[in-house]
Amino acid sequence: MATILVVDDELGIRALLSEILSDEGHTIELAENATQARAYRERARPDLVLLDIWMPDVDGVTLLKEWGGSGLLTMPVIMMSGHGTIDTAVEATKYGASAFLEKPITLQKLLRSVEQALVKTTPRPAPAPVGLSSYLRPEPLASMPAPGHVLPTVSHHIPSSPSSEQSFDLDRPLREARDAFEKSYFEFHLAKENGSMTRVAEKTGLERTHLYRKLKQLGVDLTRNKRGAS
Repeated sequence: MATILVVDDELGIRALLSEILSDEGHTIELAENATQARAYRERARPDLVLLDIWMPDVDGVTLLKEWGGSGLLTMPVIMMSGHGTIDTAVEATKYGASAFLEKPITLQKLLRSVEQALVKTTPRPAPAPVGLSSYLRPEPLASMPAPGHVLPTVSHHIPSSPSSEQSFDLDRPLREARDAFEKSYFEFHLAKENGSMTRVAEKTGLERTHLYRKLKQLGVDLTRNKRGAS
């Protein structure tokens, strides 16, 4: 996961972005103005910066130019603004910004922009050399059932995690069967998304508060798959 510096003079924005991105497993550093952002950048290099344009002391574009001119713009920077214009976005891109987010920032757009910015900065491993033997090695033929062979019947089960399966007993009252299914369903998505409540809420179509209540009601262990838990 990445270390992300959030620079915004609004406490509510800092808290919201910190909650969402922390839930995704990232380490979040906060700065409420350019002075604090400068101080952090001088002692550390974040993997990504979310930088507000309109701040009371020094605006975000000026700070972006400053980092670029001093050789400190070695990480992607996503600019944010609630009063931005096309010209402002173009100017920010000109000075090295990788993306521009308009407030209010939607969850989907935030996560997509962060993911794209981090992917662009992740070095790709060099492809392994391919020897002649790789081309000469015959591919195994898929096994085919013999004539008259009867395919086995599939038992009723649902996966409890991406790497395991759980038997599912249908010989029980409907309510118990439904609760068991829902518990397994949510445990599967929690394991698949590494405990990210944000992504599970998106996948299942539930609002996060409702999702928390549902998981608690079903007795789902939230600590088992929580990323970054100590």
